[in-house]
Amino acid sequence: KVAVHHVKVKPRCAVLTMLKRLDKIRFRGPRTRDDFPDLAESPPASDNECSDDMQLKPRAAGSGSPTMAAAIQDFQRSESDRLNEVKGHLEIALLEKHFLQEELRKLREETNVDSLRQELERERSKRIDLEQKMNEVLKSRYDRKKNSPPQPPRKQQSPANNGTADKQQKEVWSSRLQKWLYERFGVYIEDFRFQPEESTVEAEEPLSAKRLTENMRRLKRGARPVTNFLRNLSALSNWHSVYTSAIAFIIYMNAAWHGWAIPMLLFLAILRLSLNYLIARGWRIQWSIVPEVSEPMEPPKEDLTVSEKFQLVLDVAQKAQNLFGKMADVLEKIKNLFMWVQPESTRKLYICLWVAFITSCVLPYKLMGFMIGLYAGIKFFIIDFLFKSCPKLRDKYDTPYIVWKSLPTDPQLKERTNAIMSRRVQPVVSRSSLATVPCGVSREEETGRSHSTKKGAFHEIFNLPESERPLAVCENGWRCCLINRDRKMPTDYIRNGVLYVTENYLCFESSSSRSSSSKKNKVIKLVDITDIQKYKVLSVLPGSGMGISIATPSTQKPLVFGAMIHRDEAFEAIFTQYMKIMTTTKPPASTEL
Repeated sequence: KVAVHHVKVKPRCAVLTMLKRLDKIRFRGPRTRDDFPDLAESPPASDNECSDDMQLKPRAAGSGSPTMAAAIQDFQRSESDRLNEVKGHLEIALLEKHFLQEELRKLREETNVDSLRQELERERSKRIDLEQKMNEVLKSRYDRKKNSPPQPPRKQQSPANNGTADKQQKEVWSSRLQKWLYERFGVYIEDFRFQPEESTVEAEEPLSAKRLTENMRRLKRGARPVTNFLRNLSALSNWHSVYTSAIAFIIYMNAAWHGWAIPMLLFLAILRLSLNYLIARGWRIQWSIVPEVSEPMEPPKEDLTVSEKFQLVLDVAQKAQNLFGKMADVLEKIKNLFMWVQPESTRKLYICLWVAFITSCVLPYKLMGFMIGLYAGIKFFIIDFLFKSCPKLRDKYDTPYIVWKSLPTDPQLKERTNAIMSRRVQPVVSRSSLATVPCGVSREEETGRSHSTKKGAFHEIFNLPESERPLAVCENGWRCCLINRDRKMPTDYIRNGVLYVTENYLCFESSSSRSSSSKKNKVIKLVDITDIQKYKVLSVLPGSGMGISIATPSTQKPLVFGAMIHRDEAFEAIFTQYMKIMTTTKPPASTEL
């Protein structure tokens, strides 16, 4: 017998129908919500929607029958998978549509744009109606007067009729005058109509490395003319070119002597603008006392790595920090100068202002301008040159410079106040501590035992002599983590704690050590250190790192004290004390507790 198999295959038209519906859902044109059926309302797609079922022709059973059946099953499975994928895309598109519609509805409710637009249109229509009514009234009055027949003159009129005629005549002339004024000056009057000011909020750009580098280049290009101008002024004051400075000094003093200082400065500004106009028209004109140094322009990089972006942000933040710090110092000094924070400096300003006021009341303005211009020229060309060339002379006799340098900023005032308070409190503490000192104990020994850490006395924690105390720069220690690369256990490999430096030792107090046990603490003699240098734990991060590497003979690999916020301060203190010890003593062995 020959086995005959009848198999039904899902047509491709169902898949095509679903694809068409998906394209309709994905359409982003100006269509309303009613044009797209919801998922629940759309009829389910039938497998027999576009055409009749396709039947495969019977084939004879034999060696090819199992292969044909497997191929048919694979075809059915692939078609069903495609159909499920299309249905999934359809559901996602519908969910996205519903989500966007809900967000749009919430946004409209929050902003209330429609009501504001309707109110604005209503006010505008009222204004237009009022203007039309006013024009119609004026026009009707004018037409009525123009088309009215002339009345025959009467020989005798009563005084009442004469008064009525005069009133009508005045009304006609006033209406004509109003119409003429409105036609001539109505446009200008509209400009003076008061309207509420619209508050516009500028959109802030997101942080971008490309935009940041572009703004830095724009800032440099924009500040270049100002820096060149200041550089040329400084060169004139410093007599960089003797001939140029001498000619400028003679011309200025001659102008100041004849009272032409201000006209000369205005003429120089006009000349500069004229030269800029010629340069903009293509002329090659360049005049500078100091030769301009063209900085090499690096080509902009399209794709920056994470490390380069991070380093760029750090550089910009450092420059902004320094710039804001200088601006804050200037503003704080000016504030303290006027607020009598330092009376001796403010007193000098007070006397100068009184002298200037009395002089302006007594002397004529022409003489005052002559004196000010003469002093400005001598100060700029001669006095500043002498003060810049002789710093000691400037420190003694340059009064504005001395006053400005002596003015304190707010942080300096705070430090002074804290120092004064500590001096007042220290004698009281010393007197009260004398009563508690036992007999036979000196004051130095008592003060040596006064310093303690969170877990006890300092010399007891590290088993050191009582004379060993932390230096003043690290009285509270530096928070860090000790990385001992000789150890294999994770608990011994990295330890968090505090680092101290004394006159002879480098001490690390582990935060995980108990008060009764000090096995995890580390004590290193400074004379045992063979190498000390700054260390970068992770090389992928930008910057110079936050660690200190210390090598000793007792360790195969150097010890690393990482994650130190004040790494540079700690390194300077340790290295300075290490060099001081190495110049006076010989190195013995290190001890670990």
